[in-house]
Amino acid sequence: QVQLVESGGGLEQAGGSLRLSCAVSGRGAIGPVMAWFRQAPGKERDFVASIAWSGGNTYYSDSVKGRFFISRDNAKSTVYLQMNSLKPEDTAVYYCAAGRWGTAVGQYTYWGQGTQVTVSS
Repeated sequence: QVQLVESGGGLEQAGGSLRLSCAVSGRGAIGPVMAWFRQAPGKERDFVASIAWSGGNTYYSDSVKGRFFISRDNAKSTVYLQMNSLKPEDTAVYYCAAGRWGTAVGQYTYWGQGTQVTVSS
């Protein structure tokens, strides 16, 4: 059974940094791409960044490009999201997901439980 478990969320001041982790078990069946999404209260779940297990190609949403960086450690089956220069509008529940290339929620099959990130002004 595939499991994705996020960690690393919390409360941070604007301008600060946080690093999220997503540990994956059952990797062989989850697809070639890992991604991070986020969902603020009352809003839809939005794409943040994605990375390929093989080759490490990455893709970012315009709202985080240059501030957030996605990486992976294949040996640990873990994906990271380094978030720098945080803004209050980055406040959301962050989810990691496994699936295939794309920015739509429907292109990802497996999801973590989410971790809260709150950025104070």
